[in-house]
Amino acid sequence: MIGRLNHVAIAVPDLASASALYRNALGAEVSEPRELPEHGVTVVFIALPNTKIELLEPLGDASPIAAFLAKNLSGGMHHICYEVDDIIAARDHLLASGSRMLGDGAPKIGAHGKPVLFLHPKDFNGVLVELEQK
Repeated sequence: MIGRLNHVAIAVPDLASASALYRNALGAEVSEPRELPEHGVTVVFIALPNTKIELLEPLGDASPIAAFLAKNLSGGMHHICYEVDDIIAARDHLLASGSRMLGDGAPKIGAHGKPVLFLHPKDFNGVLVELEQK
């Protein structure tokens, strides 16, 4: 069921500064910022040869990233994202095995324009897991 690692997401308090750090200090290719109001974030993606890093900045006070940064002032790893072939089949399998979804369990469109779901971190060793349909 689980596919390749799509990205590791890092919440940051200042997206421009974090982007510059990756671009200038590490020589990384950094995308332009993109606002995702339906998720309450602004994102950039850092392209790596084998995956991506997603930098997340809160978009408004109601953003779930704002709450994360209130507890982690300098930012930190927020979630990891794995690809799946069929997000509905993956959801149904996980629910049947006792895993919990965040939200109502209905896939939403993520930053790559594909359906995504988030799995409860308490069910995955304290890590928030995002599933993205290939």
